[in-house]
Amino acid sequence: MAKLEEIRAAEARLLLSTYDRNPILFVGGEGVHIIDENGTRYLDLLTGIGVNALGYNHPAIAGTIARQSQKLIHTSNVYYHEGQAELAVRLTERTGLDRVFFANSGTEAWEGALKLARAYAGLKRSEGAKVGTKFLALEQSFHGRTFGSMSTTYKEKYRTPFAPVVPGVEFVRFNDVADLRAKFSSEVCAILVEAIQGEGGIRPLTQEFFAEARALADSAGALLVADEIQSGMGRTGKWCAYQHYGIMPDVTTLAKPLAGGLPLGAVLCTEEVARVMHAGMHGSTFGGGPLACAVGIAVIDSIEKQGLLKHNTEVGDYFQQRLRRLATRHETIVDVRGRGLMLAAELDSADLAKLTVAEMLKRGILINCTSDTVLRFLPPYILEHSHVDTAIAALDEIFTQHAATHSAQSGGKQHG
Repeated sequence: MAKLEEIRAAEARLLLSTYDRNPILFVGGEGVHIIDENGTRYLDLLTGIGVNALGYNHPAIAGTIARQSQKLIHTSNVYYHEGQAELAVRLTERTGLDRVFFANSGTEAWEGALKLARAYAGLKRSEGAKVGTKFLALEQSFHGRTFGSMSTTYKEKYRTPFAPVVPGVEFVRFNDVADLRAKFSSEVCAILVEAIQGEGGIRPLTQEFFAEARALADSAGALLVADEIQSGMGRTGKWCAYQHYGIMPDVTTLAKPLAGGLPLGAVLCTEEVARVMHAGMHGSTFGGGPLACAVGIAVIDSIEKQGLLKHNTEVGDYFQQRLRRLATRHETIVDVRGRGLMLAAELDSADLAKLTVAEMLKRGILINCTSDTVLRFLPPYILEHSHVDTAIAALDEIFTQHAATHSAQSGGKQHG
């Protein structure tokens, strides 16, 4: 505890106050557990917000980092190294897209996607098409913290302090086909979607809405851009969540678990869209470095060798069934949704959601709350049924205790 207090005091003096941290100092991890300075093990159902997909101290990741760090960590993109093309082959084969640009993070990947969309619209205009510069994004969307990403993110709390934001963005009501049709025009260069919204509350697109977005984009030479930063890389049981719909975007973005905890993002696009880019138009000093690419290759290969796409589907279905059964016992759970190991339980109270996260932490289980009332579960792909059972038992206990406390308080008021 002394070490934790020392670090907290130092951070309070030295860091910008951007994070409201829990008072825990983590020092290690193993499998699905992360370990604090006192040796306490926590079942991690959040994985660094969807990053540590293979859990902690995975031998393939640790071994790759050790080997590659002794060979080459950085070169810059002025030169070649062995990793980018090899990782790009794996990503294009699994996503169905043709070309890749490597960045450092999800928000940088999304910036690249936005730049691609605007540049492609300019190319189409030069070829005689009537394509504008406007973006249609969705209500409840979240795409990142840099200026373009933030400007296409719906909630005002992310945008207002930094106004004026990038112009030319309009928001469509989530899964509202009529609103999408009404707001789409030849002024639109791209429709921006998350197949399953992450920060927005684990909300899947409907098949009808996604199909209409594809059809509208096709009708006017606009692009369909899918953000798979949280839902991609196998979390939902497929490499990308859009593959559940049988709908191909023109551009997609990946990050979070892509390099097993090292910073790495990727923009993928079709050959048609890629023709707009030439040397000097976009770039990154660190993006797609040798170390990150080597680990990205190891992550993809490990997911396939361990059969984790199928595993994510099977364990995710079990987790969702257990949550739905829990909802029949506790009326405070108003919805359960998601796919694979990207799941949510929406509660009827923001206060209870916040309390639940804190009470789970006391029981050694990490989750978080998004959109005020939504408990979000982004566990590692190596999760087993026994871990699900542990989490469900803890939630059951918390909700039972809350109901009893609430009942006692209501009774006291009635008799007072």
